[in-house]
Amino acid sequence: MHYLNSSEKKLKWPPLKGQKKVFCLGPLRLFLIITIITMLKLFLCPSAAKAMHSIKDDCQRVIEFEKPFKRIISLYGAHTENLFSLGLSDEIIGVSMHEDYPPEAKEKATFSYHDDAEKFIAAQPDLILIRPMIFFAYNQLVEKLRKAGITVVSLQPTGIEAMYDYWKKLGALTGRQDVALQMMAIFKTSLERIKGKLSPVSLKDRKRVYFESIHSKMKTFAPESMAIFALRSAGGINVADDAKAVAGSNIANYGKERILAKASNIDVYLAQNGVMNKVNKEMIEQETGFKAIKAVQEDRIYCINEMLVSRPTMRLIQGIYKIGKILYPNLFDSENIRALGKI
Repeated sequence: MHYLNSSEKKLKWPPLKGQKKVFCLGPLRLFLIITIITMLKLFLCPSAAKAMHSIKDDCQRVIEFEKPFKRIISLYGAHTENLFSLGLSDEIIGVSMHEDYPPEAKEKATFSYHDDAEKFIAAQPDLILIRPMIFFAYNQLVEKLRKAGITVVSLQPTGIEAMYDYWKKLGALTGRQDVALQMMAIFKTSLERIKGKLSPVSLKDRKRVYFESIHSKMKTFAPESMAIFALRSAGGINVADDAKAVAGSNIANYGKERILAKASNIDVYLAQNGVMNKVNKEMIEQETGFKAIKAVQEDRIYCINEMLVSRPTMRLIQGIYKIGKILYPNLFDSENIRALGKI
């Protein structure tokens, strides 16, 4: 602050008797003081100079970052598929083992949470995408990676609204927010097209379906899971809507006794198949007691690729369409299923 000197007081602003002394800052001095204060703030707190972005991951950690990540390792197939959908082929430097979709994923270096931290660090990623189960089961690895300056983000949505939010988070992390919004718009438009195909089917005429997730354990899907969302969107009625999710996952316990209690109400027996559920139609037919199930008696057992119904990707639309074609073959024509959900 500038105090008036004695000459200024005498020549310009002599205080009157009983009046307090006047202090004045000239425009130039005021500018200099503000500049100095600003520079001190930036020196003492450099992060204030950076435009920070943030998201909250599914382990409830706030992830802050200055700019989009450019060297990404994905340790979950759905992350990988969505990164490709966002147009990030060049930014993906590594994927998890055995990934084959899209085909370009097979050309990337492979990593596993069983690998030493040094392997990841040597690849110089700035972002590693994982799932909550990996965060908790391999926390020592995660901490080593974080201490090496690598951002580790844990994401895995368990419902359709969470899937939209997940896409937006991936878009924010990679600077592709506009493409993420485009994905959502195309997905919702495709849903409306499918809904239109189902308009001739009244609620009382909808097919009642048991949707199997893991045959060996007689498990179904949680009512709020993406798989059941797919079933409902395809016009099916979930006969196991009283199932309870296992530890907040997409999977739900059910048991043979409860399945057989509803045997006469099951018009269609649907099972996902793949790594999670290595099952086929014959195994279901030959399961002890399953001859009592209406769908088994009428030869209405179907398997569907788990990648199309259990993963939070654009291909979920293809899964919905395929289920619709199983339930109502006359309503779902030979439309190019592979083109659905493309951006």
